[in-house]
Order: sequence, then structure tokens, then C-alpha cells
Amino acid sequence: MKDAAPGTAASACARLAQELSRLRMRTGLSMAALAKETAYSKSSWERYLNGKQLPARQAVEALCARAQEPPERLLALWELADQEWSGRARKAARPAAGRSAARPDSDRLGQGGPPDGRAGGTRDGAARTTLRVRAVVAAVCVAGLASGVGMVVLSTGAGTSAGRASPPAAPGPGCHAQTCTGKSPQLMGCGMPGRAHTLGPQRTASTGAHFEIRYSEQCGAAWARMWRSHTGDAVEVSVPNSSPQRVRAADKNDDEGYLFTPMIRAGYLTGLRVCFEPAGTGRKECFPR
Repeated sequence: MKDAAPGTAASACARLAQELSRLRMRTGLSMAALAKETAYSKSSWERYLNGKQLPARQAVEALCARAQEPPERLLALWELADQEWSGRARKAARPAAGRSAARPDSDRLGQGGPPDGRAGGTRDGAARTTLRVRAVVAAVCVAGLASGVGMVVLSTGAGTSAGRASPPAAPGPGCHAQTCTGKSPQLMGCGMPGRAHTLGPQRTASTGAHFEIRYSEQCGAAWARMWRSHTGDAVEVSVPNSSPQRVRAADKNDDEGYLFTPMIRAGYLTGLRVCFEPAGTGRKECFPR
């Protein structure tokens, strides 16, 4: 499954594949090493992370454990992706005035450039869903149903003024300032449209790779993003007195997409800079914001 085109919302399956790819890079494990540490083969992980097959729920849990990522959010996303992959989401949406549920944009490169958005058959022996994940998914479903019912009432009610139901408000960011450090801007909701913007000019490296700094005032955090990279290229964002946050293009799939670093606290933007490291050179090209 390809990334969403610029300006479109990524599907739950695409967002799940993207998040799992980020977690795999955080672990530093190759596909072969990841296969050795889990119950899933290298070819299975390649299909999961490339969006060609929906991963088993246990595979999501296993990768979260190795990346030291709390699993609740990704398991909730997996539930939505499972409904989407199986077609249950489309069947449920048909009675609700034929409207599909709105999905948040993904902080991922589309085919045309750097706007801010990959996917998943299930494996036998699915584990029981935790109560907490069920509650998250149920809340999403209830919100979507309530929105659909509101639209029907407004469009069919007699004697009422014409109008449209307001879409449900997006959830607030999942972190702020220091608590955002090391976390995914997409997973925490900091990279959503309207919450992030680019600081300073877009940079182009000698290799042709592009990179820039993104910043969310609501989250009090920044991150770097890179596209048109080559395998082995890395980009990092840093502020004084804090460890840099970086991401490296691990394979051709990363080269074709849009990579972003984990976030770093950037409340005052002082000393914020981005550095690009071409593959195999050991040298850095650094720029202030």
C-alpha cells in the first residue's frame, strides 16, 4: 500500500504500518534480527512494515516491548486497522448516511513532496484485547456514531434552520515539552495539521536529500524530517543540554518515504539546530533553525 497522496488522510492500516516501521528503527534491529527476537519471520515483518499484510496483534505487542513503547495506543490503532482491513469499518459506515469516518492526517511524505501519511490478514491465535484498548476503541466508535447521528438529524429535521454538525474536536496532544522528548510526533498528535509548522528554510544536502525542522507550539517540541534520502543517511535535531534525537534511513523503503526523528523539548527554540549525516561519511552538515 502506498503512502497517502499530499493533502489526504492516511488510512488506519497505513498509519499502523508507518508507526511499526518507526518503532523498528528505534530498536536498531534489522529485519533478520527482529525475526530472531520474535515469533515472526523476516518475510512476515517485511510484509507488515511495507503495508502488504495486517500484522498479528501479538506482533504489535512484541515490537512495542522491544522498542520500550507503551502498547495501548498502537493496539487501539491495530483494532481500527483490523476493522478497516476486514471491511467491517466500511459496512458499519454505510448505514450512517454513507459517510466515512474522518481520519487524522499522518506526518508522512506523499508522492509529491513534504506535506504531512502504510498496512496490514491476521495470524491465528489472536490474544484477548485488554479492557483499556477496548475502551479507547469504543470511545472512537461512539464519537463517530454520534457525529453520524447528528448529521442525519440536521439534514432531515423539519422546522429547524439549515446547518451542518460540527466535526468532533481532535484529541489534545499526548505530551508537552520534556515529556515529548524521544516520542513520535505522529503518535503524540503533535504532527497533526494545524499543530505543527516548519522552522526556517528547507535544506538540501549535497546528496540531494531534503531535511528541515518541524515545531509544535502546543507540544513545546520540535523534530527533524527528511525525504529523498539514501540508505544510511541520517538526520538529527538537537538543543543544548539534551541528547540529540535522530533517525537513519535503514533500507529502500525508508528512501522512498518520509522520515522524522523523535521529538525533542524546544520550549524557547534557543540553540535548536538540525544536522544531516550522509551515509558512510561520518561527517555532519549542521544548520541553526
